[in-house]
Amino acid sequence: MKPKKITIIFGILLCLFVHNFVCANQETKYPDYSYIFVGDDKWENFNRKIFDFNLKLNKYAIRPIHIFWSSIMPEYGMDRIQAMTYNIEFPIRLVSSLIQKDFEASKTETIRFFTNTIIGLGGMFDPAKSIFNIEPVKENMEQALAGCKMKSGPYVVLPVISSTTLRGILGKILDMALNPGSYIATPVLAIVKAGLTVNKTSYYQPLIKMVESTYADPYEIAKKAYGIDLYMKCANLDRIDIFPLIVPPKDEGVKENTVVKKPPVVEVKKKGSVSDNNIAKKEVSSVIIVPGLLKGGTNIDDVFEQYGTEDFRLGSDIILPGYHPQNPIVDSMRTALFQISGVDKSIWNELSIWNRSFAKRIKTSSVNIVAEREDYDFRYLMQKDKNSPVVIIYPSIGEGILSSHSVSLAKMFYDEGYSVVILGSHFQWEFVKSMPEFYKPGLPAQDAEAVRIVTLKILDFLQNKYECKFSDKIIIGTSFGALTALFVADKESRNNTLGNTKYISICPPIELIYAMKQVDKLSQDWNNSPEDFKRKTAETAAKVLKLYESKDELSIDDFVLPFTEEEGKLITGFIMHQKLSDLIFTIENSSTSVRSDIYHQINNMGYQEYTQKYLLSKEDETCDDLSYEVSLHSISDFLETADNYKIYHSLNDYLTNSNQLKKLKQYSGNKLVLIDNGSHLGFLYRKEFIEDLKDTISLHKDIEQNLNNEFVNNASLSRVSH
Repeated sequence: MKPKKITIIFGILLCLFVHNFVCANQETKYPDYSYIFVGDDKWENFNRKIFDFNLKLNKYAIRPIHIFWSSIMPEYGMDRIQAMTYNIEFPIRLVSSLIQKDFEASKTETIRFFTNTIIGLGGMFDPAKSIFNIEPVKENMEQALAGCKMKSGPYVVLPVISSTTLRGILGKILDMALNPGSYIATPVLAIVKAGLTVNKTSYYQPLIKMVESTYADPYEIAKKAYGIDLYMKCANLDRIDIFPLIVPPKDEGVKENTVVKKPPVVEVKKKGSVSDNNIAKKEVSSVIIVPGLLKGGTNIDDVFEQYGTEDFRLGSDIILPGYHPQNPIVDSMRTALFQISGVDKSIWNELSIWNRSFAKRIKTSSVNIVAEREDYDFRYLMQKDKNSPVVIIYPSIGEGILSSHSVSLAKMFYDEGYSVVILGSHFQWEFVKSMPEFYKPGLPAQDAEAVRIVTLKILDFLQNKYECKFSDKIIIGTSFGALTALFVADKESRNNTLGNTKYISICPPIELIYAMKQVDKLSQDWNNSPEDFKRKTAETAAKVLKLYESKDELSIDDFVLPFTEEEGKLITGFIMHQKLSDLIFTIENSSTSVRSDIYHQINNMGYQEYTQKYLLSKEDETCDDLSYEVSLHSISDFLETADNYKIYHSLNDYLTNSNQLKKLKQYSGNKLVLIDNGSHLGFLYRKEFIEDLKDTISLHKDIEQNLNNEFVNNASLSRVSH
């Protein structure tokens, strides 16, 4: 995985979308991807033990070798060696394609081999693709065996080799037989072969690290990761062409002689005073358009039924020209494009001890929250002036401390002069392990109290360690973390423990129960047509893979995502349910080393079932009974009167509806900034939003304002004295 990437999420998604077959007797509310993928994992107890052994072997033996190698060879050199290794393995791809009678693929690979060998200096470069636009065809002998209708056999984990099947083992043996590098015998050449192997396998380390540090049950995710690779190669879906799908539509503009009628507008009444030093400094120009509803949002029919059609429409404060909206679900996926320049910039691989990119400079430490429970890990980076202001980042639901969004936000704030603290989501398995055993996340007021305690302990730890006092604090949250940030702000307004703090909230769910229902809907219809679902899942996974592989050829300013709304729902639904799965796995104290029936329970549980089981105090209560308590309406007094916060929201966020945004505007006035497109967090990468956020957090602006105030005060005193 290279430092240059459009997004880390596309790489993560490669582990998440897998499909092989669907059994008709599978009776779960949400798709059991693991069962669909491998059927009954007959050797699961054995597999889990070997998987744990492999993780330890990698941690204490293999990874140190990769770190050493990555520290003596710059990344450019590693990439050239990797390309040469791939070129040498040409016979595997040729024989596999010939056995499958795929003569077009064999022709393509032959042309690529000779082109890259002759012009590309033995395969170190890829002129076949860069000059002649000849895409590689990835084939191996297991694909050939699958093409000959050989069954895969049961899933098995072997020492070092890790995930495979009985067919996969035979395929690997045949790959070795066809690999010219296998016949290197002399000591010198054997050392070269070992170097090629170390170089090739080092590229797996970021994925291994992500799996073991991000998920509560790495075994389950690794099984799915193997599945996507196996399925797409055997079905040749990795050859899918996404480029016709990523070309944005042309702006047609307004036709000549067309009369555009503008509805009457009135200014929104601004509630709450705005002091010189509050977080919502920028004046905005929201308007109410009468009548109608919001341009965006979901379930408009439900809104009509509940509230009637005589509602109003909100205007946007930030316009995103040329956004080319697709639909709210897919638009929200553009949040993956949020990547601040310079986060990963380095000539060294991320494993290298010499890599001093911003992301690698962020340190990891821990604090103990509850005795006899696990310490809570957090990440931080201090300014040279340790008394500088600090930003505390609360990420989206289920995100850990390695969240790419958090790192990008950290870079933005660090460049503006802030020290940085990154927390994981409180709705995440690692946070739960550090809390009392009875703690179950999901009630914002309760969560805010827990996060507030953790935040205070971390700040005290850093101030004691560096003998400093942070001059100011900003708490910024996204999505579920944004909701928590506002609830923390409400508590701090009544009992200040963190000191002078400002709050930035980006796309908070306004009514959590409503948002939870929207998330559950994304995955509930899968069982209506399982065969169709199977194919669509595979095609979606192939598009994700191709998009990631093409990342260096694309610019975020000139393409749209190659997904339909249905595919967007499939992707988003899977990710959101995986986060819930990790949390339930942890709450139920499930073991990663022995077989468990927990996944039957997990795959019948959505966010509403989670709320019903873990959060309601009485059996006869329903999720809707919590609607007010877990919404921003419950802290409306704070939102109306406070001036130390700022909220960013999109007009077409699929986790809100028009009435909710209208209420929030009435509460917050000019402290709510509305964006015309982007759905849920899908505007983070746009320069218009980034510039506005930078303007909000600018320390130079604060200094300038303070100097102006001092000048005015001195001038007034001078006039009085005269």
